[in-house]
Amino acid sequence: MIRRLWAAALILVPAMALADAPKTGAAAFGDWRADRPGAQRWIRPGDLPAPYATESVATQPDVVARPKNRVPQVPPGFVAERVAEGLRIPRVLRTAPNGDIFLAESGAGQIRVLPAGGGEPAVFASGLNRPFGIAFYPPGPDPHFVYVAETDKVVRFPYGAGDRQARGKSAVIVKGLPNGGSHWTRDIAFSPDGSKLFVSVGSASNAGERMGQKDKPAIAEWEARHGMGAAWGPEAGRAAVLTADPDGANLRSFATGIRNCSGLAIEPASGALWCATNERDGLGDNLPPDYATSVEEGAFYGWPWFYIGANQDPRHDGARADLGARVTVPDVLIQPHSAPLGITFYEGEAFPQDYRGDGFVALHGSWNRGKPTGYKVVRLLMKDGKPTGAYEDFMTGFVLSDHSLWGRPVGVTTGKDGALYVSEDANGSVWRVRKVK
Repeated sequence: MIRRLWAAALILVPAMALADAPKTGAAAFGDWRADRPGAQRWIRPGDLPAPYATESVATQPDVVARPKNRVPQVPPGFVAERVAEGLRIPRVLRTAPNGDIFLAESGAGQIRVLPAGGGEPAVFASGLNRPFGIAFYPPGPDPHFVYVAETDKVVRFPYGAGDRQARGKSAVIVKGLPNGGSHWTRDIAFSPDGSKLFVSVGSASNAGERMGQKDKPAIAEWEARHGMGAAWGPEAGRAAVLTADPDGANLRSFATGIRNCSGLAIEPASGALWCATNERDGLGDNLPPDYATSVEEGAFYGWPWFYIGANQDPRHDGARADLGARVTVPDVLIQPHSAPLGITFYEGEAFPQDYRGDGFVALHGSWNRGKPTGYKVVRLLMKDGKPTGAYEDFMTGFVLSDHSLWGRPVGVTTGKDGALYVSEDANGSVWRVRKVK
């Protein structure tokens, strides 16, 4: 049974220490035991260890039921409230202009609506193939469609303000997206002027192990058509952000070499597209960092041959040396194996003024690390609309020990009430974080 819990008793979170100076160097990597609201990290490209500096291990805490009265830890003066539970793999959250919150309930194959101001969640559309991304079109106060990214296509439904059930059947806008393999999530976003639809497609593998070889003329021809560093073979059309017209025409590469851009968002001050990205595994505890970054058209971000600039993946030693100097370095490096999924930028009025314009990224949590990392929501610290490179823990406390946890954050969105809404798919709940004093 799905329950909306607006009337739940408030549980005030104990005050945490204020933010300190960012940890840098080896101290910026760390694990969950150093996490707390206000803790800052700044990982720089020069801080990276050598490949295989530590053993690559597969380990993950067990998911347990949320302990009684346990709530996420948030900064002083904020409160975390559970507003929905009983959901089947809740993932992306997006706020409609009227304040309703749309939720991709991926495990149930449906889109739900959490009504603004309370009320029972409604099913907007069902029978979908692992829905993830959600976007309203045209951008602005009066959208006429809701676009939904399934794992193999993008569809859209007729929509009017306040609709909590689709007005009609879906129409396929982009069909034949690559599917199968490691990454099934597909996020979507529109450019601020509504002229471009962006679609993220993650890789089918960890590090391009099945791409095989191409001769140089074939590479040149392929990249002329699909973009610098575009993958081929089983990875064709993957590890990339694609773009199309709003009606699905002119589908093409926008940026390549992005292993798994799980989350897309538009940075409001610049209108730039941003990705929250899962980097590769198997190179050790602290390599390579995951990241959040603005994404430039035509840019190449390294996968599978390089990471974080011209750092060669030893599993592709000597391959595509011609691309090393052309790799775009991401804006914000995040603790390796944290698994960023959702991203949003804060445009509300309810948080302190210094939050406005900052980003929030949901970290789903590690499996390829000796000690758990991630399982939290972090704040990207911006200055004059530009990333500083540092980030700050905002919502923590989901990990109970090295061996157990109760929450895995996925989606983030700012509600019309100015609160931050966060989905987590370990126990199938949605949380609201709001300022109380």
